[in-house]
Amino acid sequence: MTLKCLIVDDELMARKALERLCDKRNELEVAAICEDAEEALKVLKSQEIDLLFLDVELLGLNGLQLLDQLPYMPLVIMTTSKTEYAFDAFQYQVNDYLKKPITLPRFMQAIDKILEQKNSVAAKTDTSPKIDSNDIFVKEEGRYIRLAYQDILYIENVGDYAKIRTNRGSHVIYTTMKTLEEKLPVSIFFRVHRSFIINLSKIVDIEESNLVIEEKVIPISRN
Repeated sequence: MTLKCLIVDDELMARKALERLCDKRNELEVAAICEDAEEALKVLKSQEIDLLFLDVELLGLNGLQLLDQLPYMPLVIMTTSKTEYAFDAFQYQVNDYLKKPITLPRFMQAIDKILEQKNSVAAKTDTSPKIDSNDIFVKEEGRYIRLAYQDILYIENVGDYAKIRTNRGSHVIYTTMKTLEEKLPVSIFFRVHRSFIINLSKIVDIEESNLVIEEKVIPISRN
C-alpha cells in the first residue's frame, strides 16, 4: 500500500524535516509540498491525496480553516509546536496530532496507526462475495445486498462511506470510492469527479461542468 502525501507548512525547516521523515517509510510517497493553504487547495483540487500533513499555524488561512474548504477529506495528521490546538483538531476528526519537533518514534507510531486504519477498511471491503458480469454485492449493516449494474444511477462519496443511489433508493456502505471504482466495469461506470461515480447510461443531460442523472446535478472535474 502506497499513500500519496501532501506536506503543508509555512516553515522551510519543518517542511524539510517532514519530507525526510516520510522518506523513511516505503509506504509514503510525497506528491507535493506547500507553504500555505491556498497552494495546498490547488493541489488537492488537481489530484487525489491520501494523507495530508497539515500545520495549524499557517500564514493566511490557518490549518483548521483549510480543513473547512477541502474538496474531499483525506487522512489528516496535524502538526504544530503548540498543544492548545489539539482539541480543535480532533473536533475535525483528524487521524493524529504531532507536536513539533516531531521525533522519529512518534512519527513512526502515527504512520503505523494510519496504515492500520487503511488495512481495516480494506479488510472490510475485500471480504465481499465475488460479483458476476451484471451485479455487485455490497455490505450494508452487516448483510450483503445484490445490486444490478443497470439499477445503479450514481455513487457519491460521503466521508468514510459511499452512498449508492439506485432506482429503488439508496444504500450507504463503509468503503472507499477507489475500491468501488476498481470493482465496477469501466464500460458502464465512470468517475467524473473525486466524489462521484456515475452510470454512463443514466445521463440525462450534460452542460459545461455538470451533468444530470434523474434530478441530481453532478459536478464534472476539470480532468
